[in-house]
Amino acid sequence: MGGTLEEMLQTLSPAQRSAVEKRAAILIAEELSLGDLRKAMHLTQADLARRLNKGQDAVSRIEKREDLLISTLDSYVKSLGGELELVVRFKDREPIRLKSAAFAKHRAVAKKPKVNRSRAIA
Repeated sequence: MGGTLEEMLQTLSPAQRSAVEKRAAILIAEELSLGDLRKAMHLTQADLARRLNKGQDAVSRIEKREDLLISTLDSYVKSLGGELELVVRFKDREPIRLKSAAFAKHRAVAKKPKVNRSRAIA
């Protein structure tokens, strides 16, 4: 089953080819970069920078990064008017959605100062 994608598509009926093209469009739409997402919301980097109280260069760096802190991504999405959700998937159970409020709760817990209880108060 060799050949190019175009050659393989030409062997399909018009209805089959249309179905493949529609599914491809859906899959492509699901895989937007942060910059694509911002543009889809009709915002420039400067617009978003004002919402984030950052410089336009900071927005550019965020959009180019391959590895972001969840809190950075959460702020970015909120500045677009959205809400970030993470979905955890396991083989043997239904997906679990983690909402951004859960991220904030875990960040707050992690930042609590430790109390030194080893010293007795006289």
